[in-house]
Amino acid sequence: MTVLRGLWPEVQDNCTSLGLMLLLVLFMGLARVVTRQQLHRFTMIHTFVLEFLATFQLCCCTHELQLLSEQEPAHPTWPLTLVYFFSLVHGLTLVGTSSNPCGVMMQMLLGGMSSETGALRLSAQLIGALCSRYCVSVLWSLGLSKYHLDERSFACRNPIQVDLPKAIITEAICSFIFHSALLHFQEVRTKLRIHLLAAIITFLVYTGGSLTGAVFNPALALSLHLKCFDEAFLRFFIVYWLAPSLECLAGSVCKACES
Repeated sequence: MTVLRGLWPEVQDNCTSLGLMLLLVLFMGLARVVTRQQLHRFTMIHTFVLEFLATFQLCCCTHELQLLSEQEPAHPTWPLTLVYFFSLVHGLTLVGTSSNPCGVMMQMLLGGMSSETGALRLSAQLIGALCSRYCVSVLWSLGLSKYHLDERSFACRNPIQVDLPKAIITEAICSFIFHSALLHFQEVRTKLRIHLLAAIITFLVYTGGSLTGAVFNPALALSLHLKCFDEAFLRFFIVYWLAPSLECLAGSVCKACES
């Protein structure tokens, strides 16, 4: 009983974080329903809002997941379980959106999206990523759990634990594997595809997380590490923006050659 009482505060804090993420997914889902009902006639606005909501949801949830993963829970597989579960949640709820600039660029390069639509989606992702960071800061300032510290959201917590060449290679390979899977799983049944992609994301986080955080998403990297971009822009630009983008370009070329 003493052990249980000692663990109870930690369980409560974990449940608070999980509850916040699930509430966020619910509210974003409701917002998407309203958007589809009210803005379907305005194609560009409709596209912008849906991409904004998708990126906002992904970034906010990842902030909270990163926070939980740093608490060193008793069970080492707990963070990976959460990554897999929320990858499934995002896969089920964010259908039709990318929430990743690399995915948009890949579609544009393959001719599946016009440059105007691509620019609109990219701007929505950028704004969604920045807004998510400040939303998380406001939520953490409420002190709903002992993990929620307002000053934490504005600190640079450098995730790069290796030298620059290894960091570039890690993010590039993660991006290449993920987006290649996206392209090659298009013909797979939706339910199975979502599970396969969630498994790949979890594997990439497991293998590359201790090196660079395994972000492989420029918008998400901006939201998670905005302060670090401010302090060491060139380093973070190369690792989290340039490397994934170049690998998406390589993936697009490979796909075009196959076609």
